[in-house]
Amino acid sequence: MFFSFVDELRAAGIPASMKEHLVLLEALDRDVIDRTPEAFYYLARATFVKDEGLLDRFDQVFAKVFKGIASTYGLQTGEIPEEWLRAIAEKYLTPEEMEAIKSLGSWEEIMETLKKRLEEQHERHQGGNKWIGTGGTSPYGNSGYNPEGVRIGGESVHKRALKVWEGREFKNLDSTRELGTRNIKVAMRRLRRFAREGAADELDIEGTIDGTARQGWLDIRMRPERHNAVKLLLFLDVGGSMDPWVKLCEELFSAATAEFKNLEFFYFHNCLYEGVWKDNRRRFQERTPTWDVLHKFGHDYKVIFVGDASMSPYEISHPGGSVEHFNEEAGATWMQRVTNTYPATVWLNPIPEEQWGYSQSVRIMRELMNDRMYPLTLAGLDDAMRELSRKT
Repeated sequence: MFFSFVDELRAAGIPASMKEHLVLLEALDRDVIDRTPEAFYYLARATFVKDEGLLDRFDQVFAKVFKGIASTYGLQTGEIPEEWLRAIAEKYLTPEEMEAIKSLGSWEEIMETLKKRLEEQHERHQGGNKWIGTGGTSPYGNSGYNPEGVRIGGESVHKRALKVWEGREFKNLDSTRELGTRNIKVAMRRLRRFAREGAADELDIEGTIDGTARQGWLDIRMRPERHNAVKLLLFLDVGGSMDPWVKLCEELFSAATAEFKNLEFFYFHNCLYEGVWKDNRRRFQERTPTWDVLHKFGHDYKVIFVGDASMSPYEISHPGGSVEHFNEEAGATWMQRVTNTYPATVWLNPIPEEQWGYSQSVRIMRELMNDRMYPLTLAGLDDAMRELSRKT
């Protein structure tokens, strides 16, 4: 079973070496955990998972390999047939009826009673107040009501369960999922280069201790505040086909603002042309010439484009191809100027990577970016930050 576990972990993209397998076996041999499925789960997870982005995949593999272990290993309880867990109807109760339903007591009492019910029950039950079932007032099952209980299968209704059977606690940390602000911040922290610049307004504790010890009197020393010295230019595509990705772009912008002190941002539509803007409400009245951006911000800036690159190919390849105005120079010309000026440039695309091949404009933009286009997922953003870190 353990060898198949390692094979399944590797198949799911989780690095699982023989050394880690031996560490797990040694821990079990020395009885470092209680002989319970839950303790084994946490031991195995601590042994094999080194990246929080892989936690959800580990949960899925564990559930697949050790399916049924929670009801048989060490507890000798009966298996719960899947068909028992199908909700037929939800029983709606009045507030008075809910008040009349009493909790079984402490956590230990609830789990001990669950163990006994699993041993005693031999058929599916629905609508009752004792057995494991659906739509009733029993502490065990789903789609019913009880002040405290264990939800087994189904979906949460009243959000009152003390424990969820086979719940995947870390499903939002899958590295293939789209990002949230927290995950974006975590990924962007790879693009850090700390420096101390400016006025000396921060107490240097180590320097003060060293100076005091050497001088024999209190020698207070100050130093400039430590901050991320990386400079970032952020170009955000807005409008049209980008409308479904507004929330994601807001989260990316929020995370970047929090992580980078030296951040400049501009908006564009579909493809970069001779002008960009900072206020979408005044996009036609207050524009910044792209030439000014290239001349104002030095070569040491890192550049990130965010957009789906979904447009007519002529918007990239031909003068006059823009859908909003007559551009005298092709968008491809401006994109090449940016990549020539800033060696550290990447493009983040919210469209799933497996769909890029179906769009001619995405393929063209990817070529203009020298293949430095990445999907807007945790793994994609992590790869993009690594690429930017390599460029100087």
